[in-house]
Amino acid sequence: MITNAHTGTNIEEIAQGIYRINTPVEIPGGAFSFNQYLVDDADPLLFHTGPRLMFPLVSEAVGRILPPERLRWIAFSHFEADECGSLNDWLALAPAAQALCSTTAAIVSVTDAAIREPRGLADGETLSTGRRTLRWFDTPHLPHGWETGYLADESTRTLFCGDLFTQPGRGDTALTTSDIVGPSESFRQAMDYYSHSKNAGPLFAKLAAFEPETLACMHGSAWRGDGGALIRELAHAVGA
Repeated sequence: MITNAHTGTNIEEIAQGIYRINTPVEIPGGAFSFNQYLVDDADPLLFHTGPRLMFPLVSEAVGRILPPERLRWIAFSHFEADECGSLNDWLALAPAAQALCSTTAAIVSVTDAAIREPRGLADGETLSTGRRTLRWFDTPHLPHGWETGYLADESTRTLFCGDLFTQPGRGDTALTTSDIVGPSESFRQAMDYYSHSKNAGPLFAKLAAFEPETLACMHGSAWRGDGGALIRELAHAVGA
């Protein structure tokens, strides 16, 4: 569903009650895309905010599914503009909303930057949004950022995997079963944004053990299939 004809911003359901918001952009070298994910539940959650200037586009798209003022959680993988650039705009719009991030992110950045106290999650900690249980995985420096981590919905086996599997292009296909490791590795090799931490192997293994069925990627198409196998394939590709 196109929500803004001028920018091409669109929203599509990729798992039960989970919606990808996609905005295609042009960057040096070609087309790219930014995705946010809306989890519709008693306590709705948005994973990624997009950069600050995208706030009108993302809030317009959220409004097609539920009143944006109902949002309870504004979650993100790590502290970076495309992850949480419009965090305070969302906190101002939704009076009950809190930032949701890793405990490390809350300590080193978010408590200072956010206009309300964030909720920091420890590795393996769970959070109920109503019908769903969400689980946090700490993944420091995977792919970058000491405070990095990922959130997973246990009911749909969806992993909100941030910058893992970043694909170039507009991301026109909301959900694919085609290869995303090849495109993401081509993009990474052109501008390597991985920290290549010595602990990357065990962190990939921890994510793979969740056995996700849907990978909610931040850039490009979301993916459905044997997510554990695909994460292990990515780990091999980056030499972890």
